[in-house]
Amino acid sequence: MTLLGDPVLHTPCTDVTEFGPELDRLIEDMFATMYAAPGVGLAANQVGVGLRVFVFDCPDDEDNRHLGHVVNPKLIETGGVTVRGSEGCLSLPGLEAGTPRFDYAVVEGVDRHGEAVRIQGTGFFARCLQHECDHLDGMVYPQRLDRFRRGRVLRQARRASWS
Repeated sequence: MTLLGDPVLHTPCTDVTEFGPELDRLIEDMFATMYAAPGVGLAANQVGVGLRVFVFDCPDDEDNRHLGHVVNPKLIETGGVTVRGSEGCLSLPGLEAGTPRFDYAVVEGVDRHGEAVRIQGTGFFARCLQHECDHLDGMVYPQRLDRFRRGRVLRQARRASWS
């Protein structure tokens, strides 16, 4: 698992151009890593791979389970109300902060076979979709925080045993 400060987390990922066994292995490894962590979403750069891929196994606010992966995702729509909810990240273990996110999001991309996918999420699942797309754009959630909250999280990160 890459941690805050690792350059791969702060660099926009590149599009996947080759589909096949290597991509399949990456996706399966990402699911295994996400479940072991445990988490509800994981971007490829969190395992040190600079490709636009993320996996998820995340409930929405009605406790409906959303399970899948997206290759070359694009966050194409957000909306609804902005909710400041507690957000954590496997690359900042043990830390959380009230992070503003829209309560509706739509992501388009392809699956491991290159077939088009469109994923819509509300509530917590919408937060997950936005969070993972941010990762692939080289952002971590503290960058979404106001100055006070960002400073607090970064101070906690500097004092954390993993830093």
